[in-house]
Amino acid sequence: MTKSIRKITVEDLNNLKKTQQKIVCLTAYTAPIAKIIDPICDVILVGDSLAMTIYGHENTRQVSINTMIDHGKAVSKFSSHALVVVDLPFNSYENSKEQALASAKEVLSKCQCDAIKLETTRDLVPTVEYLVANNIKVMAHIGLLPQTIENSRDFRYQGRNDDSAQEILQTALALEKAGAFAIVIEAVPEELANKISYQLKIPTIGIGASKDCDGQVLVIDDLIGINPDFCPKFVHKYQNIHYHINQAVIEFANDVRAKKFPFEKNLLKK
Repeated sequence: MTKSIRKITVEDLNNLKKTQQKIVCLTAYTAPIAKIIDPICDVILVGDSLAMTIYGHENTRQVSINTMIDHGKAVSKFSSHALVVVDLPFNSYENSKEQALASAKEVLSKCQCDAIKLETTRDLVPTVEYLVANNIKVMAHIGLLPQTIENSRDFRYQGRNDDSAQEILQTALALEKAGAFAIVIEAVPEELANKISYQLKIPTIGIGASKDCDGQVLVIDDLIGINPDFCPKFVHKYQNIHYHINQAVIEFANDVRAKKFPFEKNLLKK
């Protein structure tokens, strides 16, 4: 008898925080990766980081809502366990609460995902509150906000002075009050991430933050080592997939040029 697969819910994430069990989150942009990580992860994030990892852009700002929807569909279709969250891309929610709601509804409807994520300053707290009031599940994102950065070389830790740290903390508290179900904390000092995680009742998911966040997220391409030239301080490469792909391509090319491939087992006989 096949064991039934239970879908992770927002309440499950809250229970993980209450019982001090860590939340596992990774990005996925394609069906094959979603199929691999879905049984293992609690949350899958279809991140706008795909602008850089998939399409080779210098920042995350050059991706449309239609592109996010295409990737969100592919991931959601093959995610039966993890909670699937899709990023609202740059310029799809900042202009008005109504724009944010329309974008969120379109993404949720077309992707059949579970929630949306948006990068949030204090100015966008009313937008989060408006979305939640309209039955949208919102994951917020504080600290380093990649959509505000035009060049990847300008990615820097946030909250390093008292004023900046206090602003990030107060934003987190306001987002919880507005109804966000979880908050991603990116690239802030460990002490600040700890303070936020201890003060919030909702889960925090860190990336370059602290082990004491309620969960951790990494970009899948960073974790498996696809790009040998890019490795932020907060990334640990668990594999070197770039090496293995490179070796496979070299072997294939050598076999083709030596007239060895296709092998007998690859050929159709009468």
